Amino acid sequence: MRFSLLPREEVFFKLFRESSANVNEAAKKLLDLMENYENVEEKVAEIKRLEEVGDSIIHRTWTSLRTTFFTPLDRDDIGLLAERLDDVIDSIEEAARYMVEYRIAKPTESARELSRIIVRCSEVLNDATEVLQNRKNNLSELLPLKDLLHTLENEADQVTSKAMAELFEDHCAIDIIKWKEVYGQLEMASDRCEEIAVILEGVVIKHG
Repeated sequence: MRFSLLPREEVFFKLFRESSANVNEAAKKLLDLMENYENVEEKVAEIKRLEEVGDSIIHRTWTSLRTTFFTPLDRDDIGLLAERLDDVIDSIEEAARYMVEYRIAKPTESARELSRIIVRCSEVLNDATEVLQNRKNNLSELLPLKDLLHTLENEADQVTSKAMAELFEDHCAIDIIKWKEVYGQLEMASDRCEEIAVILEGVVIKHG
């Protein structure tokens, strides 16, 4: 196996930027799916394509970790951050795919609201990876972004809780099962963003 003897910092920060931009694009495609529920299979296929782009990015991240002797952040933090960014887009893709597989007639307002929160989370992730890449700035700039991700995750929890209560009020059993799976993946996307917030806080503590 060939190892680099010199730091290759920019590789990882570039990959983080690619990944967060890809998550942002997938989140916007998800929101478009929920708000403009037409050409559904084509839209879901595009989100799947972006999920596969994410798989390629994390593969390149692991390859770089194996072949880089010095890393700009702890190896565990690099790996975890890459994994969680990939997890976000995986949840987005699963939620979108369920809309087709379960033959859901139309999105609920709660699904649209959760999708908007995920877009906002993805924008914060973009800002965070930009701070990481431009390390001339103080890493403490990550802290308000971390707090915002926590806030957005709490909002997603509240929306999901309300959505589940509404399901039991006016939906049949089979629709409850279908939407429980969709809401679960949408909430998971925001949960993964909160986990990224914890990783970012750790980076600040270690390197800030």
